[in-house]
Parts: sequence; structure tokens; C-alpha cells
Amino acid sequence: MGAGILLSRVLGLVRERAFAHYLGNGMAAAAFKAALRIPNVLQNLLGEGVLSASFIPVYAGLLGRNAPEAADRVAGAVFGLLSLLTGLLVAAGLWAAPLLTDLVAPGFEGEARLLCIRLVRILFPATGLLVLSAWCLGILNSHRRFFLSYAAPAAWNLALIGTLVGFGGRVDEASLAVALGWGTVAGSFLQFAVQVPNVARLLRSFRPVPTLSDGNVRQVVSSFGPVVVGRGVVQVSAYVDVAWASLIGERAVSALAYAQAIYLLPVSLFGMAVSAAELPEMAREAGQGEAAAEVLRPRMQAALGRMAFFVVPSAAAFLLLGDVVAAALLQTGRFDAAESRYAWYLLAGSAVGLLASTQGRLYSSAFYALRDTRTPLAFSVVRVGLGAGLAWWSAVHAPSVLGIPRHLGAVGITAASGLAAWAEFLLLRRALDLRMGEVRLPRASVLKPWGAALAAGAAGLAVKLVLASWLGADVAVLREVGGGWGAPPQLHPWLTAGLVLGTFGTVYLGLAAALGLPEVAGLLRRLRRR
Repeated sequence: MGAGILLSRVLGLVRERAFAHYLGNGMAAAAFKAALRIPNVLQNLLGEGVLSASFIPVYAGLLGRNAPEAADRVAGAVFGLLSLLTGLLVAAGLWAAPLLTDLVAPGFEGEARLLCIRLVRILFPATGLLVLSAWCLGILNSHRRFFLSYAAPAAWNLALIGTLVGFGGRVDEASLAVALGWGTVAGSFLQFAVQVPNVARLLRSFRPVPTLSDGNVRQVVSSFGPVVVGRGVVQVSAYVDVAWASLIGERAVSALAYAQAIYLLPVSLFGMAVSAAELPEMAREAGQGEAAAEVLRPRMQAALGRMAFFVVPSAAAFLLLGDVVAAALLQTGRFDAAESRYAWYLLAGSAVGLLASTQGRLYSSAFYALRDTRTPLAFSVVRVGLGAGLAWWSAVHAPSVLGIPRHLGAVGITAASGLAAWAEFLLLRRALDLRMGEVRLPRASVLKPWGAALAAGAAGLAVKLVLASWLGADVAVLREVGGGWGAPPQLHPWLTAGLVLGTFGTVYLGLAAALGLPEVAGLLRRLRRR
């Protein structure tokens, strides 16, 4: 699963680099980023996360009880119901595109608003196809086929990269954004189509009939409602962030999207991958009461340790070396060193809640395996309310109160999301502790990675400052707040990243090994086997 996610995410970063090269942080870039966010509500409400919580526990449970025919009936009925619901929502989205644009991006006016509305109408059908792709993922994961389902988004990314390279520099920015919208439709179809042959081989009898007559289907639907509401509540937070960013300016909207693309890489690799891999296994094995606790407790502690080992250094890198990371991934064409600096500020804000976001996914998966979808829903409401309030204050009032430039209010948006993620994580952990006993890492297993990561970050920062003093600093960052301090050297971003991040990684692994973190030994054993 990690390999599949890594492939798709790396191509996603290539896509973002191409997007930054041809569109930068201008009007067309902001319109496309906002337009992509609006129909994406379908994928988030009906797609992977919801199906993982409602469909996979029932479907995988039937497979575990050796009832393939019943599992096939559930799969067909869910596909039929999902197709019907998605079709209706796509039609509604096409009709309501102007209203949705005004709600999500109230700061857009004139050409930016019109372009965003046009793109929303192009992108809604594409997102509907991605919902059906998530159904394929649920089937494949339940049969322990992980690579294809998580590598399939590579096809989506390749379609967008091909569109950018094919049309970029040949048409104006608005026309390129429209072409990219149609490339997104093609990519969504490919992402669904590449999974269909394997899914067809796994299903012995498939009848896509939207029916509720089967008791197992009704169980999926009964779990589906609370999860949809929970995902919807969380999505409100994401849309509120875009809305507040649009009030700051178009640059903040696109910069927020770039930062999120980078931030989601460790969340997906080490949060989603571990949580999604554990969910079908926990659903197969979990029983009732103490039996469930005995199964879940050791699995979760091991998974939490794996997450911390990789996510903590990611947070430290975003906090201390975010400009180097952003420059290596995005700095080209219209995206210069100043934009990398701005992305660093947003990444530093996101580092606040990176560990909580990833580990919180695992705690939610444990509740889903226990067929409890209401507890995560309740805590997601708390997260969204807190995050939305803090983000609003950061975007609207923080710049004037703190005496900082207005565009830095976007940093508070990412930090607010992180603080809200910690609140949700602590509530989830406490609720699971009450249900099945303490399920958490020992304090030393948390402090050791942080100590190693911060020391490694300091070493990487020292290398960057030495290089800048020898080679001269990149003057493009001087127009950004704080640009004079810690400016990157006048060196290609990839070379800078190789030296700075290479030092960071080497120091972290060395210190982690010296501190006796078991994940280092496991990683070395796997590498030797290869």
C-alpha cells in the first residue's frame, strides 16, 4: 500500500510542479484550485474514507466468514446505490455551480469567478467517476490487494501532467485551466478503468442493483449515514479554509493548495496507508468486549510507533526546512524562491497538527472496525467548530492585531487546522481508552523521535546557512517577510535539497538508531532483504 501511495503521490508532486511552472499563483491558478475543491466534496463524502468505514467492515467480515456469495450481493447493491446517488449529486452540482462558487470562494469577482464556475461544471462529472473508483478500492483492499487501488491515482496524475505539458506555454492561462479541467475528466475515467479488470476477477457474480432488501446492505447504509455526516463536517472545515483564504487574496488560495499537496504526502504515506491496511484486518478479527481489545491493542500500538517514526521527522522538516522542501518540489517557471518561502510559512503552520492528523486516522479506524461510526462523528464536529473559528480569526483579524502583512494570515489557517486535529485526536484516544483499556505509545517512544528529528532539523538548517554564506543568498526571497534571514543559497533547488535534506535524513536515522528506536532495525532488515 505504501508503494502504491508513494507512486501516486510522487506523480502528484510532479503534477503540482508542472502546475506551478505554467500557472504559478495567478488568477487562473486560484480559480482552478478552488474549482477542483468544490466538486471534490463528492469524493470526500461518498468516496474512499466513507466506504472504508461503512462498506469494508461488512464486506471484509463476510469474506472472513467464508460467505463470498453474500459479499458479492453486498458489493453489487452498494455499487448500484452509489452510482444512483452520485449521478443525482453530479446533476445538482452542475446546476448549482454559481451558488457553490460564491459560497466556497466569496472573494472571487469578475473573470476569476466566471472561470471558476466554468471549471466547476467541467469537474463535477470527473469527481463522480472518482467515487466509483473508491468502490473498487474497497473491493480490492478487502481481498488484500493494496498496490493497484492506491497506485491507480497515478493514471489521474499522468493525465493532468500530460495536459499541462501539451498545452502549457501554447495558450493563455485561462485556456490552459479549461484544458486542464478536461484532462481531469480523462484522468478520472482512467483511474476507475484501470481497477475494473481486477475487481471483475474477484467478484464471482456481480449485479449492480440498488436495493436495500439485503440485511448486510442495510447494515452498510446504517453506518454510511453517520460517516457521511462526519466526513461532511470535516469537509466543511476544508471549504471554510478556502473561503477564508479567498478573503486574504488569490495568492493565498493557490499557496494553500500547494502547501496541502506537500503536507498530505506524509499523511497519506504513514497515516492513510497504515490505517487503511489495518482496517480490514481489524474488521476480520475483532470480536466483542475484551476479545476485541486483545486483538486491537497490540496492532494499534505497533501502528502508532510506525507512524511516529516517519511523521515526526516530516513535521520537523516542514517546520525548520520547509522552503527547501517546497523549492525542490515546486520551484520552477512562475514559482520562484519567494513563493517557496511563502509555502514554507504555511507548511510550518501545518506541522503543528501533522502527527495528530495521522494518528487520529488510526483511532477512527479502530472505532470503524468495532462498527462504531458515531463516536468519530461527534469528535469531528468538535474539530471543525474549533478549527473554523481559529482559522477565521487568523485570516480576518490576526494580521492587524499582530502587525503582520495580510497574506501571512494564511499561516494561521494551517496552524488552526493543526490545533483542531489535536483536539480531535485526544478525544478519540480518551474514548478508546475507556472502551478497551489504554491504547497509546509510551512517552519515551514519542520523545525519542522528536529529539532526533529536531536535532536533525538543526543540522540541516546549519548546512543551508553555511551554503548561503559561501555562495550568496537567493535575492528573490527578500520581498517576503523574513526573507533576509535563512534565505536559501544561490544553488539549484534540487542540489540544495540533496545537501540539506540529505544531512537531515542521515542525522535522524543515526540518532534514532543510537536511541534504540525499533523501527530503525526493522527498516534496515527490510532493506537488507531487498
